[in-house]
This record gives sequence, C-alpha cells and structure tokens, in this order.
Amino acid sequence: MIDNVARVMWERFEPVHQLVYFTPEVREATEGLGLRGYWTGYFALRAAPLGPVPPSVVTGCFYVFHPDRAAKALPDAWSVASPQQVIEARQRAVDAAMTGLYGPEVLASAELAEAADLAWEAARAADTAGRVLGAANQALPRPARPHVRLWQAVTTLREHRGDGHVAVLVAQNLGPVEALVLKSATGETDAEFQRRIRQWSDAEWRAAQAELGERGWIDEEGRLTAAGAAAHQRMEADTDAAALRPWQALGPDATTRLAHLLEPLARRVLDSGIVPAANPVGLTDTTWASAG
Repeated sequence: MIDNVARVMWERFEPVHQLVYFTPEVREATEGLGLRGYWTGYFALRAAPLGPVPPSVVTGCFYVFHPDRAAKALPDAWSVASPQQVIEARQRAVDAAMTGLYGPEVLASAELAEAADLAWEAARAADTAGRVLGAANQALPRPARPHVRLWQAVTTLREHRGDGHVAVLVAQNLGPVEALVLKSATGETDAEFQRRIRQWSDAEWRAAQAELGERGWIDEEGRLTAAGAAAHQRMEADTDAAALRPWQALGPDATTRLAHLLEPLARRVLDSGIVPAANPVGLTDTTWASAG
C-alpha cells in the first residue's frame, strides 16, 4: 500500500473535485437555473444531494461557515430550482468543464474509463455511518459518462474525508472559527481570506485566536507554536486514518493504479490556474508524495 495512502489519494482527487467551484461552465449552469451569485450557487451545488434541507443543517455539515452565509442562500435556492435540478445541472456543468479542460480524446480514453471505475468502486466502499455529506453523495445514481462518473466518485470520497475531518475537530473541541485560525496559522491559507469568505467577524476571529492562545497552540503574533504544530499534525493524522476504508477495500494494487491515473488529471487542473492559489482548502501546487 502507498505510504500515507489517504493523504496521497486526497492530493490527487481534490483538484478534480475543485472544478465544480471555479470553472465558468459551473457558474453559467447555476445562473441558468436562476441561482444568482457565487455563494447561492456554491451552497446549492454542494448541498443538493442532501435534499431541500434548511440552512441550519447545511451549516452543521459544512462546519466552518457562519450560519448567516448559508441562510442567505438557502432555502431560497430551493424555491428557484429543486435539489434534483441542481444535481443534474452540476453534472452537465462538470461534463462541459472537463471536456474543455482535458479535451475529447482524454475523456474517451481507456485510462479515463479505468480511473472512473476504480474511483467509483472506492467511493462505493466508503464507510458513511455518521458522515452525512459522504452518504448523500454515495447514494446518487452512477453517471453513464465515465468522466462525470469519475467526478462524482471523487466528490463522494472528498466529502467522506471531510466528514471525518469534522468529526476529528469536534472530538478536539475545536469550533469552526478555531479550526480556521489554526489552519491559517500553519501557513496553508491566508487568515483574512478565510475569515472573509466564511463570513466571521473580526471579534469572532480574535476570540478564536485568544482561545488557541490559551491552549498554547499559537503565540501572540498568531504563529503556530510547537504544541500547536503537534496538535495539528495529530488531527491531520486522525483525518487520514478516518479516510482509509475506501483504499483498504480497493486494495493496494488498484489504489496505486488509480493514483497514477489521477495524477495527470490533477496536474492539468493545477497547471491551468483554474484553482486560485488562495483557495479555502489550502490546495497548493507542491511536490506530491510518491505513489510508487
């Protein structure tokens, strides 16, 4: 099995999933449904597999957003387009975005079809007890087109991992703002960017900084301490451990094969500049761990 397989696989499938947030084809699709503004589209697209749930449920699942952020998008979005219409629109948009990025030849290749089937198998094996977003995506029908199937599979795997990460944060009594402050302190993402897009106030951000300071995890300048770095590493390791089941079920050979098949697809996304350098998940163009 690949060393730290859950982390290696995340690095390879996350860029493909990210197409749904940053490509013009997706924005055109949501606006075509009558969903106005980036955040209305974001919340509708990501929450649609849950059904027409209220903003409180979405806030709980997404974890790091201020409740007002979801409340501005939902449930109004469901009066414009049903969750099923949104799911269908996001599949059409991903189809168009992947066609534009990779080209028809790549999408028609045997390698792409193989990657889609392997990723689908892994996603079907994901353990979803207590993982609401992972379970909702796993329950969606199998798309006929291989590249759309691949995108849906990696989205299920991504939300499965995210659900596990939220469980780790809750177990550490690390609230949404504290989690963002800690992530920013690691240098993975910009603090002001995170605060603004998640819609937390300056006062709420400072309170979270004070809380982490009391724990000894950040210093007076907001920088990560040795204790904070150790805590962050433990939580990342626990997140990786919670995301292992799909890869254990797929097996070492098939997982390694999928990693190799995903690598050029992920690299194309990163090289394209579609995903901005300042992105919420801290996805960067770095040297990946070996999957050999």
